[in-house]
Amino acid sequence: MKSTRYHCSLCAALSSLSPPASNGRRLFNRALIAGAAASALPALAQQNGVRDDVGKNSSFTKLVPADELEAAAAQQYAQLLAKAKQKNALAPDSHPQVVRLRAISQRMIPHTRSWNSRAKNWRWEVNLIGSSELNAFCMPGGKIAFYSGILSQLQLDDDEVATIMGHEVAHALREHARERIGKSNATGIGLSLGAQLLGLGSLGDVAANLGTQLLTMKFSRDDESEADLVGMELAARSGYDPEAGVRLWQKMGEASKGAPPQWLSTHPSGGSRIQDIRANLPKVEALYAKAEKPPRRYEPMARSSASSKSSSN
Repeated sequence: MKSTRYHCSLCAALSSLSPPASNGRRLFNRALIAGAAASALPALAQQNGVRDDVGKNSSFTKLVPADELEAAAAQQYAQLLAKAKQKNALAPDSHPQVVRLRAISQRMIPHTRSWNSRAKNWRWEVNLIGSSELNAFCMPGGKIAFYSGILSQLQLDDDEVATIMGHEVAHALREHARERIGKSNATGIGLSLGAQLLGLGSLGDVAANLGTQLLTMKFSRDDESEADLVGMELAARSGYDPEAGVRLWQKMGEASKGAPPQWLSTHPSGGSRIQDIRANLPKVEALYAKAEKPPRRYEPMARSSASSKSSSN
């Protein structure tokens, strides 16, 4: 349907510029119009990125109020940061890697709104926690955290960091956590949790229980694949090379010795994932080529900074 509308608009525009013509002239004009439309369609598809491959959010998300889920996530995120600070494992605002993560996020956040209208009102936060885990996440409402292990052990460059961040942000934008909780409620699993979310119980209790679930939630393979696609587009539009995903997963495979780490436990790994990324690169390469590139590139995190005492580095 999109191509039909575009073709009709092009026809109308060209017709308005041309005076009435003979039958031969009309045939020539129609051939010219058809050729112009055909040549424009691939470019149009490239500008759309991966949107034609990603459908609407699941109807199961409607079973869980978004604002209450985001409130629960914010509460759990604050508790996580407080515990990290108590252990001297929360990196300060001045930490070079915190500056780096926030700079990348600031380039990416403006491109999130077209994927989820709620994102424009999210109170985005980005923090670094000292831990040897290869982990990162974005909770509902835009609460992002990276563990120092994933930055230092994999020696990630900015494009690779953007790949991870885009993937995690995509989970939040596509409301995968809300969808999975909704599915659980619909099948009778976690029914009491759903009742509380719907206003039939204590929000304080549900926030604590739900927050714990959000930190340990594993998404389905379909969700992970969708997050890969959307994440590639977010990174490309933000000026980061989407092909970095290939290098990232190669590094991840080496670090995990062939077995997917906790962060990717439900996602296809190894050659299959890299193959999928390469197959989808043509959909976002034009976006990357057109995007304004970051004015500054940051150094990878030093390996010695992977200890739990991130705030002291």
